[in-house]
Amino acid sequence: MLDIEHFNAPHRNLRVAVVSETWPPEINGVAITMHRLALELQRRGHAIQVIRPKQSGSGPVMPADASFEETLTKGLPIPAYPHLRLGLPAKRLLTNIWNRQRPDLVHVATEGPLGWSAVQAARKLKIPVSSDFRTNFHSYGQHYGIGKLTKVIAGYLRKFHNLTDFTTVPTDTLRGQLESFGFERLCVISRGIDTHRFSPEHRSDELRAKWTPARNGRVYLYVGRLAAEKNPGLLAKAWHEIAARDPNARLVIVGDGPAAPLYRNLLPDAIYAGSRTGHDLSVHYASADVFLFPSTTETYGNVVPEAMASGLLGLTFDYAASSELVQHGTNGWVARYADQAHYVALAGELSLLPAPQLVQMREQARVTMQSRGWDAISHKIEHLWRQRLLADLRGTTTDLHSHSALPLT
Repeated sequence: MLDIEHFNAPHRNLRVAVVSETWPPEINGVAITMHRLALELQRRGHAIQVIRPKQSGSGPVMPADASFEETLTKGLPIPAYPHLRLGLPAKRLLTNIWNRQRPDLVHVATEGPLGWSAVQAARKLKIPVSSDFRTNFHSYGQHYGIGKLTKVIAGYLRKFHNLTDFTTVPTDTLRGQLESFGFERLCVISRGIDTHRFSPEHRSDELRAKWTPARNGRVYLYVGRLAAEKNPGLLAKAWHEIAARDPNARLVIVGDGPAAPLYRNLLPDAIYAGSRTGHDLSVHYASADVFLFPSTTETYGNVVPEAMASGLLGLTFDYAASSELVQHGTNGWVARYADQAHYVALAGELSLLPAPQLVQMREQARVTMQSRGWDAISHKIEHLWRQRLLADLRGTTTDLHSHSALPLT
């Protein structure tokens, strides 16, 4: 029989089932974040069971170890993203699996049919369940012709997350927005960053020479999915403002997606590097100077801390990760949220920024991220899980407000 000490003692290991409808080698923020969190939890001694749709032609991406196992479920390709899979309903399968070997807690990362099944199965078996909020429904609708469904989507997501014991969100701003929609038990836990993988140490003079013949030419970088909701029109306007003032500047675009033809039409002179992963991605980040990110549809925006950790000065909007990490004029430049004219004006000013000031701000961006490692983030989510399990054993409720803005250390 489990006792309070089992969950309260830091050295006691937990068994956690992580349910996600996306996983590496798929390239997106959810897949990368959940994979890294699972690695950190495994490193801390916890047993991790990952439940995800079966991918085509991909091997394991986690170390073979008794503390890790995978359960692959059926899935369907997602329209416009055929390389991604949408998990099919699997409540009976999950109920049977967790009946045979009960996890201490279920953590659901995505809100599709598989995620819904996981919440339902966990509730049926009375297993504590937490969730992540990763769907910016109030911004995506306008880009995919489903604006009229925004209220329906919001209602589904609210019901989904309110069925869980608590939901983690990456920023205070997002928590406030979701609370206004009726979401309950929200906890703010920022995203972590691997400061060894993303580092100025990976800078390549050879790669820079391929991008620009000018020795002191500045390289501007965009990294992300090439999709309509990422604001390619604004990226083009900002770049044209920069290029008009600095003919030696170069724009490098890393990523791929359904709107790739649109990007190439708007920015025919950019250097298109395609999708990059692992060390190759690290080198591309570190070999640039300035990061351009004009999107206004992120729940967090993992590429912002990745760029900062790599030593880039970023030009972003004041929301999501940027509102938490960037101090305008100190470690980056921030435009007023959704003010496109302001973003373009700042891009023009940025092109004229003196080299010493640019270097200083790039160095400060790196310093900012050095305290945001994954160890601190995994410790915080583990702490919340233990508090939830302890409350269950004691027959009390978890005081989430005391953990809602866990400070980074």
